[in-house]
Amino acid sequence: MRLVRFTTDSSQPSLGLERDGQIFDLSGADTSLPTDCGELLAVDDWRRKCEEAAATATAYPLTAVALQAPLTRPGKIVCLGLNYQSHLDETGLEKPSDPTVFAKYASSITGPNDPIVLPAAAPKRVDYEAELAFVIGRRGRDVEAAQAMDMIAGYTVANDVSARDWQLRRSGGQWLLGKTFDTFLPIGPALVTADEVTAPEDLRVTCTVSGDLLQDGNTGELLFGIAEIVSYLSTVFVLEPGDLILTGTPGGVGMSRDPRRFLQAGDTVEVAVEGIGTIRNPVAEAV
Repeated sequence: MRLVRFTTDSSQPSLGLERDGQIFDLSGADTSLPTDCGELLAVDDWRRKCEEAAATATAYPLTAVALQAPLTRPGKIVCLGLNYQSHLDETGLEKPSDPTVFAKYASSITGPNDPIVLPAAAPKRVDYEAELAFVIGRRGRDVEAAQAMDMIAGYTVANDVSARDWQLRRSGGQWLLGKTFDTFLPIGPALVTADEVTAPEDLRVTCTVSGDLLQDGNTGELLFGIAEIVSYLSTVFVLEPGDLILTGTPGGVGMSRDPRRFLQAGDTVEVAVEGIGTIRNPVAEAV
């Protein structure tokens, strides 16, 4: 099941099901369904309700709708850093003994085709990070690794945009602030349910900037795998439906290239994860 959030013309966002090149308006057919995919996951028996709504829903061609971020206000956005060997190698760092974890705020989320805005406070060293993200589907604490994959509702594509000057240099480093400027988390184009992703740790992850392929990795390279991430995080805090977790980025980020390649106004950033989809975000100056 590919769940989306979409608009038609000037309409309010709706919850949709993408199937065979069409978008079925689920929340139009069943007004009790939330329009946010994260909120949907807290609804009892949400899969059955979506299928029933799809049977009577109005269908639009995919080309006739504008896809929005599938989640807008997850309770938690948790990110993994330094989780690919290729990224460790380019930074000159050693593998951490435990996952490196940081957060972003929900206000950083933007849609799969919306602009990444270079902030006035940090316009010069804005970087891209292509990532596979997953969304928690049920509540859990102290989850054993053997049961961890059952916690996942689905997967999406994410770009962990980062202002490197704030993240690494400002007042000794501000990982949170450097990563959570507005528009610094494009996600989408869909939430693909876990049953349709049979090998989440064998997916190609790429980033292309203005036609240049700059990142090309595979989730099989994850140093801390998906189940291990879920188990580790759940020892610290309860995981809840709709929580969004980013798994880390492969090598090829702009700050580690020679010469460096930071985002500039006029660029287009395409982040793709095999089987999940592609997000395409133009880069714009702040106004």
